[in-house]
Amino acid sequence: MKVVSDWVTYAAYSVLWRFLRLLPERSAYKFFNFLAARAYKRNGKRVQRLRSNYEAVGVGKSKSEIEALVKAGLQSSMRYWCDTFRIGDWNVDRYSTTVSTENEHLLFDGASSGRGVIVALPHAGNWDHAGLYFCSKGVKVHTVAEHLRPERLFRKFLKHRESMGMKVLDLDKSVIDQLEGFLNQGSLVALVADRDLSRSGIDVNFFNRKARMPAGPALLALRTKADLITAFVSFTDSGIHIKFKGPFRVNRDAELKIEVERVTQALANAFAEDISADPASWHMQQRIFIDDADFIERGNNL
Repeated sequence: MKVVSDWVTYAAYSVLWRFLRLLPERSAYKFFNFLAARAYKRNGKRVQRLRSNYEAVGVGKSKSEIEALVKAGLQSSMRYWCDTFRIGDWNVDRYSTTVSTENEHLLFDGASSGRGVIVALPHAGNWDHAGLYFCSKGVKVHTVAEHLRPERLFRKFLKHRESMGMKVLDLDKSVIDQLEGFLNQGSLVALVADRDLSRSGIDVNFFNRKARMPAGPALLALRTKADLITAFVSFTDSGIHIKFKGPFRVNRDAELKIEVERVTQALANAFAEDISADPASWHMQQRIFIDDADFIERGNNL
């Protein structure tokens, strides 16, 4: 039965992928806005989770303001997916002229220094568009991806990202040593780092709630000489805007556990500041806060 289910899932994604590449751009995005509106009306678990995340972010906002934010967040999420399905057909003009940046020297300084650079970012905007932009400027992007099921679909997404010039590692495997090796070669490692519910995650104060984020960015910064910066990718009318912060100070002489916790909290603070400025671009539809009564502990991750 699982084989049949996996085949149906893969076929559905493949057909949708093909269909959206054939549609005129305006029609494709209009279709995904329709899907966002439909998802809002159905109010499924992912929409409810998005709402609860926005309620934490938007303390003091009225119910109508939160609902407007949920609608905008769903449109951001659907825009991400529409971009993802179509980005392979974009020409250089389409993906390079639709990006604006702030403090991008933080990335290029680390990449050109030979020290390497670690970019930690939340689930905001379209990080694939950002990765493609920097690959086009000669910066090799190394990252990880959560293993999807079915396997054929995971391989399809891997091939898709690698066709843009990125090196993508499977998060289900032990990748910390490989990422450390890339950084020691002076490369760039980009990690989506606002969620890790496993026991290996680091508890942080996030919007005055208890959340858990991955130790990976801080741990890599402590184990290498790489710069550690954050990037917040927000949507604009024509594309994306990328705002960089850092580099974040790391004390390599401090006790490892304490310093990993301190640095991870500093990243969480940076994420919170950026999300507060543009919450609709942060389209997190999964659990991030662990102080809910129904939270269940998981195994370990990176």
